[in-house]
Amino acid sequence: METNVSSNGNGGGSYRFRRIPRHSLAHLKLDPLLDENLEQWPHLNELVQCYRSDWVKDDNKYGHYEPISPVSFQNQIFEGPDTDIETEMQLSSARQIKAEDATDDDVPSSSGRQFTNSDITKHFGQSPLPAYEPAFDWGNERSMIFGQRIPETPTTQHGSGLKISVKVLSLSFQAGLFEPFYGTICIYNRERREKLSEDFYFSVLPSEMQDAKEPSEPRGIFYLDAPSASICLLIQLEKPATEEGGVTPSVYSRKDPVHLSERERQKLQVWSRIMPYRESFAWAIVPLFDNSIGAASGGSASPSSPLAPSMSGSSSHEGVFEPIAKITSDGKLGYSSGSSVIVEISNLNKVKESYTEESLQDPKRKVHKPVKGVLKLEIEKHQTVQTELETLSESGSVTNDSLDPRDPMSDMMFPKSPGNGLDGSQSSNSKWISSDGKDVSGNGSNNRGNQDFYADDFQAFDFRTTMRNEPFSQLFHCLYVYPLTVSLSRKRNLFVRVELRKDDAEARRQPLEVLYLRERGSSLQKYSHTQVAVGARVACYHDEIKVSLPAVWTPLHHLLFTFYHVDLQTKLEAPKPVVIGYAALPLSTHAQLRSEISLPIMKELLPHYLQDSGKERLDYVEDGKSIFKLRLRLCSSLYPINERIRDFFLEYDRHTLRTSPPWGSELLEAINSLKNVDSTALLQFLHPILNMLLHLIGNGGETLQVAAFRAMVNILTRVQQESVDDAERNRYLVNYVDYVFDDFGGRQPPVYPGLSTVWGSLARSKVSLYLDKFSGVCQSVLHDCKLIFLQIICDHDLFVEMPGRDPSDRNYLSSVLIQELFLTLDHDDLSQRAKAARTLVVLLCKHEFDARYQKPEDKLYIAQLYFPLIGQILDEMPVFYNLNAAEKREVLIIILQIIRNLDDASIVKAWQQSVARTRLFFKLMEECLVLFEHRKPADGMLIGSSSRNPVGDGPTSPKYSEKLSPAINNYLSEASRQEVRPHGTPDNGYLWQRVNSQLSSPSQPYSLREALAQAQSSRIGASAQALRESLHPILRQKLELWEENLSAAVSLQVLEISEKFSVMAASHSIATDYGKLDCLSSIIMSFFSRNQPLAFWKAFLPVFNHVFDLHGATLMARENDRFLKQVAFHLLRLAVFRNDNIRKRAVVGLQILVRSSFYFMQTARLRVMLTITLSELMSDMQVTQMKSDGTLEESGEARRLRNSLEEMADEVKSSDLLKECGLPENSLSVTPENFEANLWSWSEVKSLSSSLLLALDASLEHALLASVMSMDRYAAAESFYKLAMAFAPVPDLHIMWLLHLCDAHQEMQSWAEAAQCAVAVAGVVMQAIVARNDGVWSKDHVTALRKICPMVSSEITSEASAAEVEGYGASKLTVDSAVKYLQLANKLFSQAELYHFCASILELVIPVYKSRRAYGQLAKCHTLLTNIYESILEQESSPIPFTDATYYRVGFYGEKFGKLDRKEYVYREPRDVRLGDIMEKLSHIYESRMDGNHTLHIIPDSRQVKADELQPGVCYLQITAVDPVMEDEDLGSRRERIFSLSTGTVRARVFDRFLFDTPFTKNGKTQGGLEDQWKRRTVLQTEGSFPALVNRLLVIKCESLEFSPVENAIGMIETRTAALRNELEEPRSSEGDQLPRLQSLQRILQGSVAVQVNSGVLSVCTAFLSGEPATRLRSQELQQLIAALLEFMAVCKRAIRVHFRLIGEEDQDFHTQLVNGFQSLTAELSHYIPAILSEL
Repeated sequence: METNVSSNGNGGGSYRFRRIPRHSLAHLKLDPLLDENLEQWPHLNELVQCYRSDWVKDDNKYGHYEPISPVSFQNQIFEGPDTDIETEMQLSSARQIKAEDATDDDVPSSSGRQFTNSDITKHFGQSPLPAYEPAFDWGNERSMIFGQRIPETPTTQHGSGLKISVKVLSLSFQAGLFEPFYGTICIYNRERREKLSEDFYFSVLPSEMQDAKEPSEPRGIFYLDAPSASICLLIQLEKPATEEGGVTPSVYSRKDPVHLSERERQKLQVWSRIMPYRESFAWAIVPLFDNSIGAASGGSASPSSPLAPSMSGSSSHEGVFEPIAKITSDGKLGYSSGSSVIVEISNLNKVKESYTEESLQDPKRKVHKPVKGVLKLEIEKHQTVQTELETLSESGSVTNDSLDPRDPMSDMMFPKSPGNGLDGSQSSNSKWISSDGKDVSGNGSNNRGNQDFYADDFQAFDFRTTMRNEPFSQLFHCLYVYPLTVSLSRKRNLFVRVELRKDDAEARRQPLEVLYLRERGSSLQKYSHTQVAVGARVACYHDEIKVSLPAVWTPLHHLLFTFYHVDLQTKLEAPKPVVIGYAALPLSTHAQLRSEISLPIMKELLPHYLQDSGKERLDYVEDGKSIFKLRLRLCSSLYPINERIRDFFLEYDRHTLRTSPPWGSELLEAINSLKNVDSTALLQFLHPILNMLLHLIGNGGETLQVAAFRAMVNILTRVQQESVDDAERNRYLVNYVDYVFDDFGGRQPPVYPGLSTVWGSLARSKVSLYLDKFSGVCQSVLHDCKLIFLQIICDHDLFVEMPGRDPSDRNYLSSVLIQELFLTLDHDDLSQRAKAARTLVVLLCKHEFDARYQKPEDKLYIAQLYFPLIGQILDEMPVFYNLNAAEKREVLIIILQIIRNLDDASIVKAWQQSVARTRLFFKLMEECLVLFEHRKPADGMLIGSSSRNPVGDGPTSPKYSEKLSPAINNYLSEASRQEVRPHGTPDNGYLWQRVNSQLSSPSQPYSLREALAQAQSSRIGASAQALRESLHPILRQKLELWEENLSAAVSLQVLEISEKFSVMAASHSIATDYGKLDCLSSIIMSFFSRNQPLAFWKAFLPVFNHVFDLHGATLMARENDRFLKQVAFHLLRLAVFRNDNIRKRAVVGLQILVRSSFYFMQTARLRVMLTITLSELMSDMQVTQMKSDGTLEESGEARRLRNSLEEMADEVKSSDLLKECGLPENSLSVTPENFEANLWSWSEVKSLSSSLLLALDASLEHALLASVMSMDRYAAAESFYKLAMAFAPVPDLHIMWLLHLCDAHQEMQSWAEAAQCAVAVAGVVMQAIVARNDGVWSKDHVTALRKICPMVSSEITSEASAAEVEGYGASKLTVDSAVKYLQLANKLFSQAELYHFCASILELVIPVYKSRRAYGQLAKCHTLLTNIYESILEQESSPIPFTDATYYRVGFYGEKFGKLDRKEYVYREPRDVRLGDIMEKLSHIYESRMDGNHTLHIIPDSRQVKADELQPGVCYLQITAVDPVMEDEDLGSRRERIFSLSTGTVRARVFDRFLFDTPFTKNGKTQGGLEDQWKRRTVLQTEGSFPALVNRLLVIKCESLEFSPVENAIGMIETRTAALRNELEEPRSSEGDQLPRLQSLQRILQGSVAVQVNSGVLSVCTAFLSGEPATRLRSQELQQLIAALLEFMAVCKRAIRVHFRLIGEEDQDFHTQLVNGFQSLTAELSHYIPAILSEL
């Protein structure tokens, strides 16, 4: 962007106007007379004005931009549930620091310097704009606007190309240096054989002649357009003219003796002091560039390699140094640091006879002995003035030591070996030498920076200046005179003196002091003379004599040449020259000629020697032949060579000074003939000619005005057409207009005061006129023009008129712009829509990144300027919705940027108009979150697949990113296309640091990637993902960094806006739905449901807390249930995250919800919500994970959720946790407004937490069982049961799991358990109905239901109503559903044959039908009841007592059982399951769980197990049949239990106690007689009663009693007695019951009185009453035993009598047996109890 001094980012308004000084090479003094009074020559006045006044450049004229340093981006961390990138990054950075090898080179810089913005504190994050437009390049954006003005710098003479300085370091001869040598150096084109610059003079003095005070030799500065092989340095040496008979120049080239003798030295020294004249001595040509360059490069050389072609232009990479290295065989080359090169020239060609420059090129030229000497030069390449600043900014930080030797650039800079730069044909005397050279700073010029040149440096005039097609920009007015040859008839020592005379009136007249001397610093002289041509018949000269010309010539101004002969030997005094003749050359006739001129030589001067009349009297040498040849070169920006221009100037003067007749016909002619002037001449004098024409237009008569105007149009058209660089506008014209029409902001008087004011008012007023005329929708082409016009105008500096004006007085242009752009967005033309969106983004970027607008008040002003746009979008939302995603993103970024910088007073206006409009505003905010959400690149969308793309309209550049600005895609394509830049920075200073050599192979830096990228972009369907893959890793990393930051910045910006909204809503100052605050709730939902970065969550929590502080009552209200449920869900989801920062914030979020619930809703409702959401989360979440051995274990997610739920209720850690999350420590305990008491309660939080943990554990256990579910039905049922209990707070979930459980039982045919599930479900429904007072049932009914299923809760709470959450709730709990489940229970109980339960259930159904008068249903119910009662009767009258189930105690011992280890359960099994069956079933289930290290054993007996004494590695099961215990049973009775005894009455078969008896001996024997046999009775109590919801219940209590052998015996006898008595005394309803009674009586008698040894009663007597055992019994026990035996015998006797009454014929034999048995038993017993005989 040109040399914009002010773009150094320091805001410098003071730099707006830049003075561009003129480089007037010849600090010309015009004639003193003229200098004071140019008025008499108006055209000269105009010219001098043009060149002398500095250009003043208004840098801001076409828009001004002072970029601030780019924002630096941090990596944003987007965590998933299972990632913890944050910690990984911290660890890796810690590792890097440890290793201390993180060099800058490896770190991809994210755009550099720190962002230092003072007001960043009030924002949550960085502005989204820099991340959206991270490589904003204003220059580039502007250049893409068709018709946009680009600032131009007035071209100066050093405007372009190369600048080379040459310094003579030394001259040395093998012979030695004892006389002074002089020389000239110029730039010479070998091919065209022409000098390109004036001569630079130098001298080399012997050491004794040097003056100590003399400053060092000056440097010659030369200018070149471009490197070319034909350009070389022509060096000519001269020395004092040789003394006749003295030491000849051949001593410098003789073979031996090499050195001068002492005498020769002295002669030379003496002679050189007295000899003022010089002769030519030697010459050399040094090519500056080698041959390969000519074709390769058009550009200027790269700053870092002197004289090398520009890197970008050259394709010859073999080493840019070869050009200089190939200083043919005459050049030896050394390389010092930086850009200066030392050249040693050793082939100095000795001048034998006269030579001309042309003859140097002659192949036939005789080669003389070379001079044995070396001239040493230092040649240095400099940046030219114009590029000075650009290169500073481009490679300002490049230092040579940063070159990596592997870098392609360094190959160019350091030839690989000393030899490779030199020609194979080089002669042996060339060698590389190193020299210490000058220190050269990194930017390619030496340490003096831009003040590269000393005052005494000689800037050689570039002759091509006079031939270029460009306006002269400085004053130069010189004539170069080249005397060539004088042909005489005899040999002379001839030299020529040159002078300039005003007239020829007198021969003695003094010449003008206008000749430049060779010596530095000397003033202009009257005379100058050439070399001496020694002893030559044809004298040849190589001098260049420079004459300063007078501003105005008369026909008498002429050059006078005087020819002298000088004797080259000392006689008595120094040699005196003798005049041989004169020659004169009038300036006006010959000055502009370029060809050779031949003049005759006059013998003497007479007055008026120029006039024809005088010539006749003159006498000429050599018969008046023209024997003197010379050449002239006129270099003047005052005197046009073109005659027509001269005429115009002349007539202009006459007109202006009124010396010509007033009608000015000659002037008219002159003006008209300007159109025929050739273009070069016209361009050279363009500015003055245009100025003069403008004057004529301004104040000539009408005829002249018209002619001048036409001429001007003609000139402008021609100049524009013949533009050198094919630019859209001719830069010379642009510059001219810039300058002439500028009012310079009042800093200095305008060039044409009238013009500049008219111009200004025109520009400002006509804009509005034009736009009003075409406002609104118009034809596409016109609309396009309008957009471009607005783009250009709004880029102007005055577009944003900074504060000072009242912001309410809006800038007219901005409102037009907004209006027009909004219209365009509604346009059908896609390209125009895109352009409109782009225009605003670019404008906002320009403001945002402009160093001048960084103060908050400036940003506010700009935001207010564009704020109306948001209003327009809200008024016409369909326009927005009609845009495609890319355009929406552009518009949203603009909106966010505007709102970011607005103050609250302004932003509130967007929310004050209506509720609907406020809603729409937040819809836009939600769109922001949707469109800028950061998804991993893998989700990359297809390119060009947007439905809105017109068919076949493939993207113009590959789409690397959907989210970032479209400009980024171009930027990335460009960056991929670039070869690896040698020093990192591209023109905009943004790109990556130098690409690491490992990342790309140097041979094909990007070609493959680029090819891929282009192939991708050419196919519309190629995915952005593949394109991204094709990027260089560093670019890809950058792209991801930008996208992450964009997403983060947008989220934080929307969060900031939402926070403001929340605060304003609290003061009721805006229009919104205060009942629901739907704007807030929906935006919070959007936040939660998108992928957000860590930075966002950190900022979010304080806002979340604040919102609930302000609006808790509204947000926790029933209307917002859906919102709360989602919040709860997302907080729990985040509580699962591995990243601790996020997880902790989720915990605090939950605490904030709980706190709000204490004040604004029932905690029960929150519990319901959390339970519901937990259940939903469990279905989304991976609760288990596979271990290496194939089994499942709890997953990390579940573990983290458990931690979070525990932390939620952790009072101790709470304050630290709050502090960590950026909240005050009392956040939870502080009381909200309008509340007196503090309602926060940790105990409630703990109970909430534990109920959630219960649900988590149940879900986890259920998931862990997945693999064994089908096999271990017990565990499966239990896990369903646990889930049902855990989710009890939510009736829907509770019922759902109960029904799952019911199904599971039915599959296992556990009908009673299934029925219990149905009853439980009905219970839940009934409770809800009773709680609602629905009137059918009352609490008594619920109590009745509890008798069947004790699990039905007795509390009738409001929990069911609390559970009314969207999608869940009590509304589903109806009477009908209760009846449905009661009927199901009834059906299942019938299948289980538990009829008494059926009766109770039907009694609950009947009231419903009664209340509904459903008589048909009632009839059915009663029929069912009848059947049920009959079934009950049937069960009771059965001789075989009815059992509904069998029960087994199972003990588990062994670590492989997990939670079951060392626990005992009672299993309820179907009645046909025997002990062997259940053993087999359990073995099957648990064997499958054993691994190689564990085996399963079953303990065969029912004794107590001592778990610690068991073998490790073995798992034990102990299975024992147990009997249920009746409610009123005496467990201390020693009688044996016969179950059938207790079944007499109908009872609810609900059991929670069980017993079993175990015989044992105390003498250690495994078995003994009755006298040793003890009995242990174990009573077990279960957790809950059977039938239960599950098939097994945990044993929670176990007691045991012991009976001694005698108690056992007594008990056995009493049991039999009781059984007989029971049978005898049982009342019978009718005679028909005889048969079953007889059978049971027979059975009992047979077992009692049949006499077998050692069985029954007899064995008891034998054991206890005989001999020794009887003595051991206590007397009480003995009496009890005898009493029992007597009673037993008495009952037997009675029973036999009854038996006799009942029997028929067929049983007589059996009766006889019984009687016999009884008698013999009595006889046996009498041995032991004599009293028995009397008793019976």
